[in-house]
Amino acid sequence: MPITVHSSAATLAAALPFSRYAQRILDSEPMRKIALQETLQLPFRREEMQTFLNSQAGKITHEEALHEILRDLRKQVMLRLAVRDISGQADLFEVMSSMTDLAEVTINFALQHHEIWLTQSDRFGFPRGENSNAIQHLLVVAMGKLGGGELNVSSDVDLIFVYPEDGETDGAKSISNHEFFARLGRKLIASLNDLTIDGYVFRVDMRLRPHGENSPLAISFSMLEEYFIKQGREWERHAWIKGRVITNHAGTDAESVLMERIVRPFVFRKYLDFSAYESMRNLHAQLRKEVERREMHDNIKLGPGGIREIEFITQVFQLIRGGRDVDLCIRPTLGVLQRLQKKQQLPAEVITQLTDAYHFLRKLEHRLQYLDDQQTQTLPLSADDQNLIATAMGFPNYAAFMEQLDIHRNDVTRHFELIFATPRKSSAHDTLANLWQAETQDVSQTEAATMQLSTLGFSNPVKISERLRLFYQGSFYQQLPKTNREQINTLIPLLIEAVAGLPPVEATLERMLQLMEKISPQTSYLALLLEHPHTLHRVAELASISQWASDYLGRHPILLDELLRQKSPHPVPDWNALHDELVYQLNHVNNPKDDVIEWQMDVLRHFQHAQVFRLLVTDLEGSLLLETLSDHLTALADLMLDTVLNLAWSGLKRRHREEPAFAIIGYGKLGGKELGYASDLDLIFLYEDDHPDAAEIYTKLGQGINAWLTRHTSAGLLYETDLRLRPNGVSGLLVSSIEAFAQYQREQAWVWEHQALTRARFVAGDQQVGAAFEHTRKEILCKLRNLDELKQEILKMREKMLDVHPNPTTLFDIKHDRGGIIDVEFIVQYLVLGYSSRYPQLTGNIGNIALLKLAGELGLISQDAADKVRSAYREFRRIQHRLRLNGDVDMTGNAPIDGQTQKFTRVDGGHLKDDRMAVLALWEEVFGNQQNEFGSL
Repeated sequence: MPITVHSSAATLAAALPFSRYAQRILDSEPMRKIALQETLQLPFRREEMQTFLNSQAGKITHEEALHEILRDLRKQVMLRLAVRDISGQADLFEVMSSMTDLAEVTINFALQHHEIWLTQSDRFGFPRGENSNAIQHLLVVAMGKLGGGELNVSSDVDLIFVYPEDGETDGAKSISNHEFFARLGRKLIASLNDLTIDGYVFRVDMRLRPHGENSPLAISFSMLEEYFIKQGREWERHAWIKGRVITNHAGTDAESVLMERIVRPFVFRKYLDFSAYESMRNLHAQLRKEVERREMHDNIKLGPGGIREIEFITQVFQLIRGGRDVDLCIRPTLGVLQRLQKKQQLPAEVITQLTDAYHFLRKLEHRLQYLDDQQTQTLPLSADDQNLIATAMGFPNYAAFMEQLDIHRNDVTRHFELIFATPRKSSAHDTLANLWQAETQDVSQTEAATMQLSTLGFSNPVKISERLRLFYQGSFYQQLPKTNREQINTLIPLLIEAVAGLPPVEATLERMLQLMEKISPQTSYLALLLEHPHTLHRVAELASISQWASDYLGRHPILLDELLRQKSPHPVPDWNALHDELVYQLNHVNNPKDDVIEWQMDVLRHFQHAQVFRLLVTDLEGSLLLETLSDHLTALADLMLDTVLNLAWSGLKRRHREEPAFAIIGYGKLGGKELGYASDLDLIFLYEDDHPDAAEIYTKLGQGINAWLTRHTSAGLLYETDLRLRPNGVSGLLVSSIEAFAQYQREQAWVWEHQALTRARFVAGDQQVGAAFEHTRKEILCKLRNLDELKQEILKMREKMLDVHPNPTTLFDIKHDRGGIIDVEFIVQYLVLGYSSRYPQLTGNIGNIALLKLAGELGLISQDAADKVRSAYREFRRIQHRLRLNGDVDMTGNAPIDGQTQKFTRVDGGHLKDDRMAVLALWEEVFGNQQNEFGSL
């Protein structure tokens, strides 16, 4: 247990044996003991540090005085912090934040004074940018633990000095900005690092700057950017994760340019960077060699199971995902661990063990350093110091302490090795890896390939072998960079093994090879599959079931990551939680400050694609009814439209009110809540606003909404839209007032437009406008109609649709042919338009299946016929959905293009004859002798 006593004097006396450093200070400067005892109950806050320095500012007339005051402050902070920590009054967060604050306060205070001295007009004056002529300031970038806000008590500080522009100073002794900032940097280092009679403030390490000790002390933005682009190394990406500007000029445009435009693109790739695994393995291997060479096994930072391995674990996830997930673009190690648990990147048990180990190791690190104020992480050799450390850590003896330390280090090592383990290859891998790649046909290789494929269970190994040879001889493979080809060569044997047991094998292999062709230019996604071979098996399983799924992954390979996140069936979407998550992502504090709209568009697209893919996986696992799937896809579209409306409105330069009096109305599949994976959105835009410029403003809003939905970005497309159902179609206004819409529906709309209105609903926007639309919709639908005239109009429209979609085959077109989906929809639309005046409940937006049931209950059609047609409609939609997922083609050769489903869904209709007959029977019941021109089957 930690040492805890109540009185300050007793607390101090109990803690001092564990810090010879504190004893030496108090022995040489006994007056400090009084002040220490008076303040011991309070943490040493940043404000108190700044107040002390400001109170001494008047005494600072030369560098020696500055150095003395800075070192005085360090002694105060170190004494109080050591005693509070050892006695159990300070937790790890207080220790790290107090040391971080001390570094930042002293660096800024020293920098301010040196800048004042150097910029006097009779000396160098102010450095000015050669392009902007603006005064330039030095940006001090904190790296390592200082950058992460987790500095330890005897740490050095890793710094990099950067300035925006080259140029010259404007004083009497003009020098280049480069020379000025180098002088300023050297002065700052001396103020912190020089050992005087009062000690030092912080040891300063500048070796993390580009080219290390061989480079200029201070570098310009342009030099840093060029270095990152041309020479930046993987270990520097890892180091710059914690890079943070700590000078008081922070928050300026210069800091934004540095961190957003120069550092972030270097550290965090736009894609998921799974190549970071191999880079981190190499870096760790170098570290292990150094540990072995220097016999540092007792080093709790660099040795096995030490602090550095925990940092490596967090940083590899940051390097992989930080470019896509700004939530991981943070610096503190413990903060990253918490977010990895929240995002289910690591199990909760692993996070708990790594967090506990980090707390234990950092606490131990501080107690090692309190002994003599040395930057050490090595366990003591002397028995006396071992006993001191064991007691300070709360253990009865050193053996008990070591037992607990070993538990933590073993936990860290185990998790590190699991995360960074090189994936194992099967015994057949090496045999398969060398096959099919020869440029010339070799009989022995062909025979070997055929035998190996037969062993794996392929029924037609010759055909498979030939397809693989064509794959390797294809121009796409030959033109790949060497690294990509090597990755492909390793993956193909894994792929072959994955598809061997997934019929139809030939189709599955073809889909997988097509997927490989699409993702092969991107080494990161190849690395993902290599690092996580089980993901390749899951992809193959999806491809064996669905061509559409394979094509979708090819268009959006970032979704491969979804298969890592969720190994079990995906849970039912919680749309409220997902809404909150999307809002959080769009408004994250770490969002880029430049090109915000483009970035937000990508966020929306990635989010939508991920939700579609999760539903797709659940669907293919057989865990979703089609109606439930459509409900979820519709809820997703509703969420996207609501979000896009808000984003488009906030982006308008001219807004006359806080919230728009504007509504998005959904028609067709969106309105009827029957969306499929690739459905477009039928939309109209309405407003109710008497402002004189309302029409112009809302037209711009409508244009903005459509652009947010349909613009192709690096992340792809959000939705295709169809705006032709608005009043007067393509020749009509993009947005309409509620009044104009109602007038059009009453006086000008065609019957087919009223048919479309049966499936329309308010989707997003102002609730009052939505209610006004619904009022108009019900009014129009409940209008008393001549049933014979209505039948004639609907039959004419049905005939037109048959003419537009002729079927020259003997197959049954599930959607367009007689007795299919459109017949059912027209029956329902007739019933709604014909009888809502008598039964207003028919206007409810409850879907075709529920409306058929309601019509049967109301006696408008026989209940038996209603039940049969409901069953037929479900079966038609189910078959249509499955065929589209599988990418099957009809005999006319309508194949999927870029993953989009074919125009027609045609099947041998023998097994559907009863369903078709049920639909046609109901058609006869509803339309009677009015439909002679349609003939019979």
